[in-house]
Amino acid sequence: MPVNFKNDVEALDALRKKYDELKSEITRVIYGQDEVVTQVLISLFSQGHVLLIGVPGLAKTLLVTTIAKILGLKYNRIQFTPDLMPSDIIGTEILDNERHFKFIEGPLFANILLADEINRTPPKTQSALLEAMQERAITTAGQRFKLEDPFFVLATQNPIEQEGTYPLPEAQLDRFMFSVWLDYPKFADEITIVKNTTSTLDIELNPVISGKEILYYQQLIRKIPINDNVLEYAVKLAVKTRPNTPGAADVANQYLKWGAGPRASQYLVLGAKTHAALHGKYSPDIEDVKAIAPSILRHRIIKNYKAEAENISVDKIIEKLL
Repeated sequence: MPVNFKNDVEALDALRKKYDELKSEITRVIYGQDEVVTQVLISLFSQGHVLLIGVPGLAKTLLVTTIAKILGLKYNRIQFTPDLMPSDIIGTEILDNERHFKFIEGPLFANILLADEINRTPPKTQSALLEAMQERAITTAGQRFKLEDPFFVLATQNPIEQEGTYPLPEAQLDRFMFSVWLDYPKFADEITIVKNTTSTLDIELNPVISGKEILYYQQLIRKIPINDNVLEYAVKLAVKTRPNTPGAADVANQYLKWGAGPRASQYLVLGAKTHAALHGKYSPDIEDVKAIAPSILRHRIIKNYKAEAENISVDKIIEKLL
């Protein structure tokens, strides 16, 4: 536990070293997804959640289990299916031997929760995560239960198959700090993947950071100062996405039906602080905001019919906004 730092600068230097150790350990198992790993770790230290979107076989689940191992935290996985009920996630009350109701905790009570194929379950069950993701607590049968910190949800989604799936509601999407797209690995990386996964090679991962350290660094991130011009840039960027409002950009008025809310502004600032800290800076600049903006805005803006008709992608719109 980092308790002997003389000042915040020394603590930020230690965070940068810890980040390098985490990446080094993860890349022993995960190949060719360097940017994805970076964004997941930024979200972790920003107290955010991540939605990982990619076709099957891109190591989404392996990435989450690898991160859970090196963080040394309690980890649960929920395989979302159409018949999953909210009580299967939160927990349920049972009658004990003395005929008293007793609450049995569900898999939600963990530090890291993998919500595998989250869009395969109905909205009623998806919404069971809403309170947990925002409040770090759940309410059931009139009782409120606090979840143990740190609490981190990593959800996966397959963008190809739409049959038997339920699109995530906007309120649910807004709870995720990042929406991260995983692409196919490069040829050289795929050679390494195939070589290592078709042999008897067994990599033993070592825990790199504790839960208490993560909580310490999460609070440290929030103490990082930010210049007014960077703060204003982040807020203006979110405002520019809102069509038919005073600060809207032309591209938003032309191609967007709905823009990002205030939570996007908060995450832009918090993400920029974390991005700066993990890259050796003691205060974020506009480049840090730009670096994390696509993953924060991607799932918060909704295209209109014109954008669909002209085949304009969300990422292309964000590129124009930046």
